[in-house]
Amino acid sequence: MENPDLSIESYFYDLPTDFIAARPIPGRDGSKLMVYKAQSDEIVHTTFHQLSQYLKSTDLLVLNNTKVFPCRLFGNKLSGGSAELFLLSLQHQKGSYPALIKSSGKKKLGDKFQFGELKVEITDRTDAGEFWIKPNFGLIEFLEYLESHANVPIPPYIRDGVADDQDKKDYQTIYAKKLGSVAAPTAGLHFTEKVFESLAQKNIDRAFVNLEVGLGTFKPVQVDNILEHEMHRELFSIETEELKKINQADSLIAVGTTSLRVLESCYDQGEIKLPETPPPHSTNIFLYPGKNVQSIRGLITNFHLPKSTLLMLVSSLIGRKKTLELYEEAKKNNYRFFSYGDAMLILRDE
Repeated sequence: MENPDLSIESYFYDLPTDFIAARPIPGRDGSKLMVYKAQSDEIVHTTFHQLSQYLKSTDLLVLNNTKVFPCRLFGNKLSGGSAELFLLSLQHQKGSYPALIKSSGKKKLGDKFQFGELKVEITDRTDAGEFWIKPNFGLIEFLEYLESHANVPIPPYIRDGVADDQDKKDYQTIYAKKLGSVAAPTAGLHFTEKVFESLAQKNIDRAFVNLEVGLGTFKPVQVDNILEHEMHRELFSIETEELKKINQADSLIAVGTTSLRVLESCYDQGEIKLPETPPPHSTNIFLYPGKNVQSIRGLITNFHLPKSTLLMLVSSLIGRKKTLELYEEAKKNNYRFFSYGDAMLILRDE
């Protein structure tokens, strides 16, 4: 391939498993923070609670206030055998919800499953191998049951995806508001009230967008040429007051890849504008080297998996080679990687 930036193999890096964080740092904001100043090509190693020192009073932080819902249940197929249910979204159609189901044998319409007091029936299936399931509970009762009985969907590379009650706290930002995601916007996990207080002392304000993080965020790129990768589509929204605040800001710092994807999807000639089509809005934007990201001055993000679209997104800001250099620098300095790991602040200008 002539352009290595388009080859999936160019986004590989070696990461021994002991770099993968199994739990977050106690206290959240004690995590390491690598600050990369692109203009001067300077790297600073600090901790997250020092974040305000590296931002300007004219910056506005844009955070994703989505809330992760417990969506994994273990039970049985009524005709026999064990079963696992992974609810994909709370967006329902006539009382049916999209889900993945693991069980023995072929699954067909009308199959019934039991997860404690919850019973579900398959009402439809998609070409992608997903199912629509109808629970025996109404929406409120269903949500309450999930909250008390279902597991949080931590990624498979963290403790083999086996969650416990502690993850219900750890795998949620302190500002999570709108239930709907099956993965956390992990850059936001580092924020504490103390961090927000230190930002406020410098008059650094914040605004919120909402993007429902779907299972597609973990979808591996399975093509050699990344241009052939089909990006997942996710629902997003921005409230009127938040949009106004965003457009009045001198410069934007996106907290996490999901916030950046919302902002860049809505960027239009120097403004953030919602699509003219009626809501719900969705995006399948794919950012990689060669894409001109225009909406932000900086990005706060974690360290991402090799060959992932998230690694490509970071590379769209500072280039693939520089991104991989910084990842090697992180390894030399014992940074912790992935969802529960440490953070990076990329500043494109100073």
